[in-house]
Amino acid sequence: MFSLALKNILFYKGRSITTVLLTFVSAMLFVVYVSMMDGSHKSMLENSLKIYTGAIEIYKKEYRDVGGNEYLIKDVEKITKKLELINGVKSYTTRYETYGLLSSKENSSASMIAGVEALKESEHSSIQKALVSGKYLSDLSGNCLYMGDGLVKKLKISLNDELAFVGAASDDSFAADIFKLCGIFKTGSFGFDSTSSFVSRDYFDALMYADNKASYINIKVDNLEDVERIKADIQKALNDDTLEVLTWKTLMKTMVDAMEVDSIFGYISLALFLIVIFFVIMIYGFVNISSRIKEFGVLESIGLSNTNILKLLFYEIFILTSLAILIATPIAASITYYYTQNPIIIEGISEMYKDYGIVSDEIPFDFNPFTIIWNIGVIYLLNLISIIYPYLYIKSFSPIEASHHV
Repeated sequence: MFSLALKNILFYKGRSITTVLLTFVSAMLFVVYVSMMDGSHKSMLENSLKIYTGAIEIYKKEYRDVGGNEYLIKDVEKITKKLELINGVKSYTTRYETYGLLSSKENSSASMIAGVEALKESEHSSIQKALVSGKYLSDLSGNCLYMGDGLVKKLKISLNDELAFVGAASDDSFAADIFKLCGIFKTGSFGFDSTSSFVSRDYFDALMYADNKASYINIKVDNLEDVERIKADIQKALNDDTLEVLTWKTLMKTMVDAMEVDSIFGYISLALFLIVIFFVIMIYGFVNISSRIKEFGVLESIGLSNTNILKLLFYEIFILTSLAILIATPIAASITYYYTQNPIIIEGISEMYKDYGIVSDEIPFDFNPFTIIWNIGVIYLLNLISIIYPYLYIKSFSPIEASHHV
């Protein structure tokens, strides 16, 4: 049957070439589309984690829901010493965050003001890389304020201008100071840039009576895929029911949910795409089989069984699909690999979609051999299934009817 199928493929050259082209284009589009969809999700996550949120963060229970100074972590050094012994923890940094009123000569605005360890913070977030004017913080920055571009515009201030700060210290006492704007950053995240300011942790601790205290501890891991295991190890090491260890899946739940919804719509689009592929190939196969009814009638008349007819159809589509896939797979893989290393750039896309967390003009791809394999496998399966209806159509004719079919 295999040799007969090969002869049929060579005899019906037009049909064979068209089937190969349909399968080739379908496989190419499928692999590239899935790569782009997965790359977009991966990029959104990585960009969001790079801005400020950690892979894992440690909080006092109720801090995220209730807030307030009574839910601060009070013995930071004891916790961080334990973190140094946990496999998979690459680094950590502590942050003391509070909300207060910043006032210039003409304008005022509420702001999240965070005391950060300047050197460590540069490894954990993108705020240093997002510098657009002035200078980044150091441990000796004193009352220098590092402010988001959106907040600077809101307050209508410029570098070296002074700002009055009013807030509550960690012991609930009144806290006030004069800050000087020393640096401006722009991450591309509109909400973050318009509400956030940073100051040296040493200086802020003295002002807010926050020595050895933290709002939370931000943790960077060696491998993002190991966060659940590292989280369990941290919980075991801390052995403290008053603390909670949260991964990015909880910290960024809104984004995770948005990505899941986007994935659902993406897979609905994929399903429609696959249905179209299936019916195009099946209908084209049916049209070709319909023109060969007489041929199959003759084959059945000389003793070819229905099983052999099915094998013949199977071998034909198997050979054509294999040829198309062998050509499409390396080309599609090369395209996805190239654009993973060199993303497509569309100027202005980040500005247009900044409210949705898009912080780059790049359209990323994700080169994943496993994903490419299952994409190709799906196309293969659809092509093989597409012969079922044409086979049933052939089977509906008796050998005599088929032999006289016009």
